[in-house]
Amino acid sequence: MSSKVLVAYATKMGSTAGIAEAIGTGLRRHGHQADVRNVTAIESVTKYDAVVAGSAIYLRRWRPEAVQFLRQYAGELRDRQVWLFHSGPVGPDREQLCSMPHNVSRLARRIGATPAMTFAGALDPDTAKGFLARHLATGELATDSRDWELIAAWTEDVAAAISASLTARMGS
Repeated sequence: MSSKVLVAYATKMGSTAGIAEAIGTGLRRHGHQADVRNVTAIESVTKYDAVVAGSAIYLRRWRPEAVQFLRQYAGELRDRQVWLFHSGPVGPDREQLCSMPHNVSRLARRIGATPAMTFAGALDPDTAKGFLARHLATGELATDSRDWELIAAWTEDVAAAISASLTARMGS
């Protein structure tokens, strides 16, 4: 049995998009149909059984387009399983869990989504945008801190929960 899953993401420099692609690949490996899309390219969530939504997190804030996605589709997301993730910490802080921003936390409760999982990000001098990011990308923080094993393990848990929900619905 397979579910149709949307993996929606908002990124600034590409790191979160890479995580979203890895999640989509993992979900497909576990038998689900997964579409990976930038939140700005999504016009509807109605054809999906479940949604994984993520955002880059900077200065404890989600990308505005990710917050807008959650607001715009809150009614429809309430009727689906929803998992959240954010990415951002790099360097020595890469293991640090980031709490969800207040506005995202409020939307997550309204939707019935899981608390956001924190994944370390990447800071590449070639893709760094904005004064602060470009400055930080010249020092020791310029590294790819993404933990692909952690991302794969979390994706396995999400895939198993989606499968269990589908099995329960089919048995009802």
